[in-house]
Amino acid sequence: MLTNPWPTNVTPFTMNFRRASQADPSLTLDWQTRFGGKQHEARDHEAPKCQNRFVADALNPMVEISPANIVKRRTAAWRGMTAEIVQATRRERIEYRFQAPLHLLAVYEQGVRHDGESFVEGLPRSSLHDLRKKFTFVPAGHDYHEWQEPRILGRFTYFYFDPAIIPVHPETTFTAFVPRLHFEDAALWDTTLKLTALIESAETNNRPYMEALGVVLMHELARVSPGTLHVQVPVRGGLAAWQQRAVTAHIEEHLAEQISVATLAQLVRLSPYYFCRAFKQSFGVPPHRYHTHRRIERAKALLAEPAPSVTDIGLTVGFNETSSFTAAFRKATGFTPTGYHRSFG
Repeated sequence: MLTNPWPTNVTPFTMNFRRASQADPSLTLDWQTRFGGKQHEARDHEAPKCQNRFVADALNPMVEISPANIVKRRTAAWRGMTAEIVQATRRERIEYRFQAPLHLLAVYEQGVRHDGESFVEGLPRSSLHDLRKKFTFVPAGHDYHEWQEPRILGRFTYFYFDPAIIPVHPETTFTAFVPRLHFEDAALWDTTLKLTALIESAETNNRPYMEALGVVLMHELARVSPGTLHVQVPVRGGLAAWQQRAVTAHIEEHLAEQISVATLAQLVRLSPYYFCRAFKQSFGVPPHRYHTHRRIERAKALLAEPAPSVTDIGLTVGFNETSSFTAAFRKATGFTPTGYHRSFG
């Protein structure tokens, strides 16, 4: 539980749990000191009996949260990287802001909002309601701002990276990390869950494993970044990793539109015939069926909210007629859209 006190013998790798109101977002980053692993005594006015605890120096500044007193924050830091678990304690309007010479990966473990907006410099704004299992990546120097009227208590994990330690894969041509908003990746999700579990365990003998997972996380982040252009060819008839990302990203960005096979094939520099074969080899279904599946998944997220209407949701995900939306949704889920919506009370 987040309210458990940390043990007093956490050295040399240690963590700090504090209320957000005690965090100083104006702290500046002294690179030599921060990356040198020097430790300092924790100041925790809420737990005077534990003031002999030590915490590892973290990368600062961190995400500024307002109001600060409705969340609890727990941090763990090691060379060039800091992880922070943020748990909301009240369902009130909350805002998040960040801009720093650090990369930020935001992981939404729990987060459903009645209303809100997310913004990362260089991308269109998003008002997505269901943020669960989503990621947002903010490159160093970019502005990030998010606000929400939460439907459930949010729980997020922030990972802060020194740009100098992000790995570059030898089989790729690296251009630059680009901002991404509310994306998904199964491998990245598994790694972040393992890291947050270790942070909460507070066991000092887990340090080597935690540092190793931190390296894995950075490699996963480099792998999924659209700024990392892979040059390998399709393996065993399937699409290469960069081709899969390019195609799925295009489908997500144009979910409500008709997308031709020719457009997707041109995107990954393949003929339509070979593209269809390679796509099915990689995803197990043809492109049009994958597109429909993603529409239904988006519709399910919207139907979990009190509004808008079923007809509006169908139009939002690209079905011009309610009857065609209902038929496709029933075929995929076994429920009508209305029945699925009612199941949420």
